[in-house]
Amino acid sequence: MSMETHDSPSIRRLPVLGGAPPAEAVNDEALEAELKAFEEAERERLGIRKERQQWVDSMLTPEVKREEREKITILNAGLTAAQDFLIEGALRGRGYKVKFIGVSDNAGLQVGKEFGNRGQCNPTYFTVGSLVKYLIDLRDVHGMETRDIIKNYMFLSAGACGPCRFGMYVTEYRKALRDAGFEGFRVMLFQQQGGLSQATGDDVGIEMNPPFFIAIIKAIVSGDVLNALAYRVRPYELVPGATNAAVEASKRILYEALRTRANIFLALYRCRKEFLKVQVDKLRPRAKVSIIGEFWAMTTEGDGNYHLQKFLESEGSENDIQLTTAWLLYNIWEVARDTRERKLLKSSDGGQYGLAAMDTDAFGVTRRLATMRVAELGLRVGFQAFALPIGLYGYKLPDMDHVAEVAQSYYSNDLRGGEGHMEVGKLIVNTVNQKCHLTVSVKPFGCMPSSGVSDGVQSLITARYPGTLYCAVETSGDGATNFYSRVQMFMYKARIMAEQELQRTYTELGVTEDQVRAFLAAHPRFASPLHKAPHAVAGTAADLVHQVAPYLTRTRAQRTRDALTRGAQRVRALASRAPAVARAVTAKARDPEFRAQVAQDAGVLRDLAAGQARGRFGPLLETLFSRAVFD
Repeated sequence: MSMETHDSPSIRRLPVLGGAPPAEAVNDEALEAELKAFEEAERERLGIRKERQQWVDSMLTPEVKREEREKITILNAGLTAAQDFLIEGALRGRGYKVKFIGVSDNAGLQVGKEFGNRGQCNPTYFTVGSLVKYLIDLRDVHGMETRDIIKNYMFLSAGACGPCRFGMYVTEYRKALRDAGFEGFRVMLFQQQGGLSQATGDDVGIEMNPPFFIAIIKAIVSGDVLNALAYRVRPYELVPGATNAAVEASKRILYEALRTRANIFLALYRCRKEFLKVQVDKLRPRAKVSIIGEFWAMTTEGDGNYHLQKFLESEGSENDIQLTTAWLLYNIWEVARDTRERKLLKSSDGGQYGLAAMDTDAFGVTRRLATMRVAELGLRVGFQAFALPIGLYGYKLPDMDHVAEVAQSYYSNDLRGGEGHMEVGKLIVNTVNQKCHLTVSVKPFGCMPSSGVSDGVQSLITARYPGTLYCAVETSGDGATNFYSRVQMFMYKARIMAEQELQRTYTELGVTEDQVRAFLAAHPRFASPLHKAPHAVAGTAADLVHQVAPYLTRTRAQRTRDALTRGAQRVRALASRAPAVARAVTAKARDPEFRAQVAQDAGVLRDLAAGQARGRFGPLLETLFSRAVFD
């Protein structure tokens, strides 16, 4: 008697007699046929008889014709509320119709999750959802026809590449827009590495040229100094809401200056007067909190990070935020470092910052490095030119070389994505230099560069630097309670540290709070909302006591002697290093590469001076930023 098995994969492999199939095999075949017929009927009923086609982005290079310029409205969002509002004013000043669609909220998150791909990071859902929701409201609430929305609106955003999913945002925008019924809606990008002239010509409606980007940069830096000053003043206001009122008045002043292309520095000075109206008490102990992390999560001021900045202030903090200007400095640092590291590869290097294009002469690499140095200097000087009129005194932008140096032992400077090594470097700088009591790192749930890499390294940093307060939190859109609970635990410790620091300062300097308050009452300039005491410790109140105490405990002659003593100590320190410095300078001066570098730096500065003398501010700023901020 022979035995065999049936070959059908849908039937169990059972022995049969004489080759005849068992009854259950027949039943299985009938069941399969019935299921197939049901599937075909459902496809017919649902209208999906055609084979599914993979979606392909067909809007990679959307265009806006010059004839559409007067009709089309540019929608923008993605930075802080102040910066997006000011960008609207700046681009209106260039002749465009612009509308800021508001800070991302949970309603936008839900729309983003409905129409977006699964597994995206939080910023994608919030930003994509906010745009789609805005368009849906235009259609369903305001009764606008879909074809008119597609024809008369577009969205403008920044683009990038690299390991962070930020580089895929634009595809997510277009996919979600298609699924929401807005197939063909234009999403246009200006690339971070694209230079200051990205879309120009006779028939281009959105001219991405130097004046376009310069207007955006002015709005961004104006928003930076406004935000930094507001976070510095608000924790110490005596009348709740007074700082917010000053911010709103200042935003309107700056908006009009950018829209009418008036003198921005005079506008900033007018904003200064608004902040001088705020009454403050800077002897209140406040925990200084540095907010770092993923760029969008630490920058947004809405539901995307559970209103983190506002919540921290309600818990007794003074927030030290990260400015967009610092991100621009990081971009400049990246280009300069990559150029130095790859300069020996020359034409064989075809990477993002490849050097093939610089082989036209012997000094191509040196010229780029000189441009980066000039660009960094221009950005730093430009920031202070915006900061001083509004009253943002003593604000120091981070030294990117120093941040990279302290982070190098723990996090490779060549490991990119998110903020790269900056998160690690900032925590070390905050701790060593007593810049804050608490560092909070906020990022979207599952952010690979920040959560998966940086946070793992930070545990080693906190072990190497005892006493470091570091709080890592993630956002997912629906975990506010756990988020707030974790932040509160660390804020309790930070408040205790701030209070103890202030009391210790009173004791060590031999003054009392009443004495300091009496001095401030007699010398109003020290009590001004714009006054910034020199850095001594982490807290603002303790810094102020450090500044005031010598006026209470030392005579004028003694203070003069103290100043002369400190000056003499610095001179002696410099003198002790002078021989070594002289030897290093002499060796450097004999280095042919260094001499060529100096010559190129001088050439760049000479070209800039000539351009400014001729009144050619466009070429001047293009030289500063085209290969730096957007390269």
